[in-house]
Amino acid sequence: MKPVYIFRHQEYEGPGFFQQVLHEHQIPYQIILVDAGEPIPKNLNACSALVLMGGPMSVNDSLPWIEKELSLIRAAVENDMPVLGHCLGGQLISKALGGEVFANEVKEIGWLAVEKLDNPASRDWLEPLPPRFEAFHWHGETFSIPQGATNILQSEKCAHQAFVINNTLAMQCHIEMTEPMVRQWADFYKHELVEGVPSIQAAHTMEGRLTERVEQLQSIADKVYERWLRPLK
Repeated sequence: MKPVYIFRHQEYEGPGFFQQVLHEHQIPYQIILVDAGEPIPKNLNACSALVLMGGPMSVNDSLPWIEKELSLIRAAVENDMPVLGHCLGGQLISKALGGEVFANEVKEIGWLAVEKLDNPASRDWLEPLPPRFEAFHWHGETFSIPQGATNILQSEKCAHQAFVINNTLAMQCHIEMTEPMVRQWADFYKHELVEGVPSIQAAHTMEGRLTERVEQLQSIADKVYERWLRPLK
């Protein structure tokens, strides 16, 4: 089986729990360290799927690798190859498919609730999940829903938390988190933790009950990833 390409855009924002899921399912993968200057593959000939991780940059920035990734995403979707995006990755998918990425109403940082929308695509992708659950967030921008895609998840302050189109899933929230990742982000990005903003949690708040919260999120993520992996099994 050809490997899954995983694009990492920032050192602390790797595949996390998703990598563990791939190991459990014995699915090969290759992490492309975009942040370390590794080249973007020119085509999809050597991979079975695309996964795009997060990062502090914007898809609207003038970075040399962005258009190359957008081109790969478009080719993958056109060929019905599975594509998965986390936060920045989801925004890349939206832009690649003709959507827009813009400032959200507020920044969402920390453990915040999301809820499923009631439509056939949501029932297909999220059926085993509770109607409302806690996910991890760290974003100031959001995406529009591209033509032909369906919104399946929302939060109180962000109407577009996830969309699907065929074998592609784009998420604004983070479901790949591990305990070390939460602590790393709380320290590395601490300049973004503004006090007094309801949608931004302090470090001690997001690290509270951390083991329990991560276990619950990984239980959710396991079901979402299982659905996304279906075409590869």
